[in-house]
Amino acid sequence: MESIVVLTGAGISAESGLATFRDADGLWQGYKIEEVCTPTAFKSDPAKVQSFYNQRRQELQNNIQPNAAHIALAEFARQYPGRFTLITQNVDNLHERAGSEKVLHMHGELLKVRCQRTFRVYHWTSPILPSTPCPCCNQTKTLRPHIVWFDEIPFYMLDINEALQQCDRFIAIGTSGQVQPAASFVEMAKSCNAQTVSLNYAPANGDFEQHIQGLASQIVPDYFGQLLSHAVSQKSHKQHLM
Repeated sequence: MESIVVLTGAGISAESGLATFRDADGLWQGYKIEEVCTPTAFKSDPAKVQSFYNQRRQELQNNIQPNAAHIALAEFARQYPGRFTLITQNVDNLHERAGSEKVLHMHGELLKVRCQRTFRVYHWTSPILPSTPCPCCNQTKTLRPHIVWFDEIPFYMLDINEALQQCDRFIAIGTSGQVQPAASFVEMAKSCNAQTVSLNYAPANGDFEQHIQGLASQIVPDYFGQLLSHAVSQKSHKQHLM
């Protein structure tokens, strides 16, 4: 049975109403990356950075729902008899709300914060203000968004590298595959003789062996439905031979 690794990007959540900063009308339009998405920015103007993420946290909780692509991946994971690893560059919780478990959030999670003194991580849904005390140390100004900023190392890289080195099929959904370190995933998978597939609204960057273009909510359910049907058929055939 194939070992499958999936990487999702902003394109899968855009259809749920979450704007992406790389789009012309994206959420980060009007914000310079260095002003809100770097450790230096947080050190120099923490109130501005906190305000930016407070807005994003609130947006995520305002009528944003998983779409058919999120649901299809969760259903596939529940039924697939082989190894399945779901990696996401997204900081939203739409995969989990659709029913996915053990999602590797390589860029962190918007509904989590962490203490800079103890490194404890907390589920968080409300704004972080200058007067907000940390649950563990009871100090103010120690909490930060549990987000991987530019110039920081993404989470779960050891787990991700191991999964890529052992996979038979690597599928990128809703991502351009141009930002490091995720940009190297396709080459890593290909070096291990894995089949590489891009499911994306935008044209693929040419590194993938197969590209299916379209809206994630349409092409993901179809692709993974066929993949699951084939896997179940294979398993049934093997059991019959036994």
